[in-house]
Amino acid sequence: MNPHKPVIGISCGDLNGVGLELIIKTFSDVRLLDHCTPVIYASGKAINFYRKTLPEMALNAQTFREYSRINPKQVNIFNCWEEDVNITPGELNETGGKYAILSLQTAVAALQQKQIDGLVTAPFHKKNVQSDEFPYTGHTPYLKQFFQVPDVVMMMCSDQLRVALLTEHVPVKDVAQHITKEKIVKKLQLIHKSLQTDFGIDKPRIAVLGLNPHSGDEGVIGNEEETIIKPAIKEAKNNNMIVVGPYPADGFFARGRYDAFDCILAMYHDQGLIPFKTIAGGEGVNYTAGLPVVRTSPDHGTAFDIAGKDKADTTSFLAAIFTCIDIINQRKGYAENRKNPMRKMSRSVMQHARDEAFED
Repeated sequence: MNPHKPVIGISCGDLNGVGLELIIKTFSDVRLLDHCTPVIYASGKAINFYRKTLPEMALNAQTFREYSRINPKQVNIFNCWEEDVNITPGELNETGGKYAILSLQTAVAALQQKQIDGLVTAPFHKKNVQSDEFPYTGHTPYLKQFFQVPDVVMMMCSDQLRVALLTEHVPVKDVAQHITKEKIVKKLQLIHKSLQTDFGIDKPRIAVLGLNPHSGDEGVIGNEEETIIKPAIKEAKNNNMIVVGPYPADGFFARGRYDAFDCILAMYHDQGLIPFKTIAGGEGVNYTAGLPVVRTSPDHGTAFDIAGKDKADTTSFLAAIFTCIDIINQRKGYAENRKNPMRKMSRSVMQHARDEAFED
């Protein structure tokens, strides 16, 4: 038993997606309680709805409303609402989005007030959460605004690699206009700092991908590499960062060049996430770097097509929990010793802890 195990908050995501199924399956294994104290932000009634669809899962849980009543020896459910809710697995509707946001907002408030140590967010669908009250394209911009930080980085993490995004949920036709030297330098600074403080890498190596095919072929196929990306890399190097590129994205991943770097900065969503998810093989984690708090999530969406069918795979969700725990502990160590001697996290604390917790 770890006497200093962190309290990890879990937002439930879309009630009609796979979030609550993942939560029940994951925390039915009591060995996870040796590594964290989970607090689920939902309602006991919603949890019980999905428990009935998972008869083999035995979730040892209590509901509570006062944080002084958190029990470190079982799963804790914070009742965000008391009313009965019509849950319809697999459907994209207003109800699923409404309660996903209520869960998230309650959890984030607790995170801000330090009632929990970190947050793992189950997925919601962007279409049914956006409104005048929640005008965000996802968790990342909401958290950036809530914690009032100038910028954050969406960083995908696995045992094999880390990929950060310069632009996130931007239509492909608009990507180029969002790429500036200043934005690249700022993202590189955030990535560099996160690799040091959150992952214990003393001198991180960062690769930058080009925007155009063949990284522009020296201006023949677009000039963003020559006029924007290369000058940004040069400035980052002048600021004592180890940054290399721009690399053509196809050859970079196909030839395994990512093995030489601690993180890769991709110019747009699919350029980074397609190779990441292919290589990570279902074990990827979405981490929001640049926040004063720790937030992770699985690297998949609501999976409406399998919701309520006992088909959801917990691998990525479990990895998100361990990554959250690792970064919380790493930040504590970095704060205590600014010259942290930890080496690059290759097969890492996360893998060791997961193996230790779940080996038979």
